[in-house]
Amino acid sequence: MMSEHEQFMRVALDEARHALAAGEFPVGCVMTIDRRIVAQGRRHHSQGERCNEIDHAEMLTLRQLIAGHPELDLSTVTVYTTLEPCLMCYTTMLLSGIRTFVWAYEDVMGGGVNLPLYMLNSLYAQMKVYLYDRVLRRESVRLFQEFFRTGSYWQDSLLARYTLAQDVEAEQP
Repeated sequence: MMSEHEQFMRVALDEARHALAAGEFPVGCVMTIDRRIVAQGRRHHSQGERCNEIDHAEMLTLRQLIAGHPELDLSTVTVYTTLEPCLMCYTTMLLSGIRTFVWAYEDVMGGGVNLPLYMLNSLYAQMKVYLYDRVLRRESVRLFQEFFRTGSYWQDSLLARYTLAQDVEAEQP
């Protein structure tokens, strides 16, 4: 039986597949409240002439959520992403009130969820955060492996080398 986290991660993986098909970094994001999707999106502008480091899947999905549902209490949101949120995305979502994060694949180069909140100023130190990793990891790794075999974004990075070295066939499902 598929868990709730797996159900919503599958939707995030579909978003990542759309990003990959468009030549983008395969990050998909879904935001839910009460087991209902309230926003979803994918990475944009990871390559090409409009390339930037702002149009991450989480940032675009959060903007969509806030624009479409300004009345929502964001502390009730659960975020699902195919790649561990980077520091920018993680802290932006924290400051927006989100406290529950689920991701498929660890970002060994730029992941932000290991930020020791308790060591920071009181704004962050008092936050209680719920983190769930490795949900459908194998499926996400495969998308990133395909991207790093063909794309140019972060091509010779630690993340690319780490990803291409993963033997997902040997992993337990």
